[in-house]
Amino acid sequence: MTSQAPAGLRPAGSLGGVTDAQPGTPETPVIRAKKSAKVQFTSTILLLEAFVVVFATFVLYGLRNVPAGLPDSVPNLEPAVIWTVGATMFVVLVVLSRACGRPGGYVAGSVAQVLVAAWTLVIPLMGIVAIVFIGLWVASLRLGGRIDRERAEYDAAHPDEAPNV
Repeated sequence: MTSQAPAGLRPAGSLGGVTDAQPGTPETPVIRAKKSAKVQFTSTILLLEAFVVVFATFVLYGLRNVPAGLPDSVPNLEPAVIWTVGATMFVVLVVLSRACGRPGGYVAGSVAQVLVAAWTLVIPLMGIVAIVFIGLWVASLRLGGRIDRERAEYDAAHPDEAPNV
């Protein structure tokens, strides 16, 4: 009886495809490219913001019947309007989170920050949340770009460790 590893498992002592083979042979290990830090950071911010919009929608729906819940400047909003606007903003933010890194993705994400900040007109405390997320958005753009530049510099200085995809 031979010692065969079950499907999907490697035999003991196997390095999982990493070998000492010569470059150019089929056994050459592949170093995967790292995802862009800027894309990861900005898409994460937009996804987190999408969930905050869902909770803000719940708050707005709950406050519509409270006598002193909403500012006097806000008209009595119908539940259908509240849920439609909230769901639309949620979908827009989720779709934009996947568009980061594509042409116009960061600009569209910045416009989404303005739209989320506009919720301050209806729920005044959303201003604090908007300021926090705008700060996180700017930080993710700057720090993500810096990390990507440093990775590129490192890969250029160390070609033997650079991704070879």
